[in-house]
Amino acid sequence: MDANVTAVLDLIFRWTHVVAGIMWIGHLYFFNFVNGQVAKTYDADSKKKIVPELMPRALYWFRWGAAYTWITGFFLLGIVIYMGGVIVAPDSPLPSGPSSGIGVALLIIGFLVYDVLWKAMAKNEKAGVIVSFILILIVLFVMNILFSKRAVWIHMGAIFGTIMAGNVWMRIWPNQRKIIAATKAGTPPDAALVSAAGLRSKQNTYMSVPLVLMMVSNHFPTVYGMDGGWILLAVLILVGWGVTKLLYQKSATPAPGQF
Repeated sequence: MDANVTAVLDLIFRWTHVVAGIMWIGHLYFFNFVNGQVAKTYDADSKKKIVPELMPRALYWFRWGAAYTWITGFFLLGIVIYMGGVIVAPDSPLPSGPSSGIGVALLIIGFLVYDVLWKAMAKNEKAGVIVSFILILIVLFVMNILFSKRAVWIHMGAIFGTIMAGNVWMRIWPNQRKIIAATKAGTPPDAALVSAAGLRSKQNTYMSVPLVLMMVSNHFPTVYGMDGGWILLAVLILVGWGVTKLLYQKSATPAPGQF
């Protein structure tokens, strides 16, 4: 592809990706750090009045923000990483074509494994987190062997983003539709639906903080290019999860509700 055309497409997709991402993650944080606390104060009449009006509107921007973020992110992955010749290191014996195929396969397999794991571990979150992190370490180790150092960071972010978008469209939104309908009818929603949607939304929140780091990492070759960069990334993922936990703790205090 002509370099000028590539540059224009890169700009268009990147701009759209960032704007859509702001829309998506902004609503994700609203749901988890703001609305999650406010909703606890609603009585039955308040829920019947507010939820059917607020949630469909918020979830509209939330789910379409997720869709456009993922779509443009996938195109950027193709333009910058796959077609840009940086999927593998210059001295790698592995051709870029098969490597790109492996990269795409990891996105799909990543969501499928995550989904199966958390259907099984939904009631044992601590064990699920430990297993999830072990799987992350395995994926990072394998990608460090197959891909360039830059591609490792971006692909881990792409796996997180694919899981998050899959959660939105396949788990959170379908459950929320049923929850909203039940609330509008004045009947208690199925507790299992509420729990499942809430868990996936919380996990998306935890993934979002390290995801942002991985998406901007391509601007910092000194970081992703260092020896053992994949180990550093694993540590920073844990740091991101720790920061997210602090944000949840802060959201549950009286401070955010004060002028």
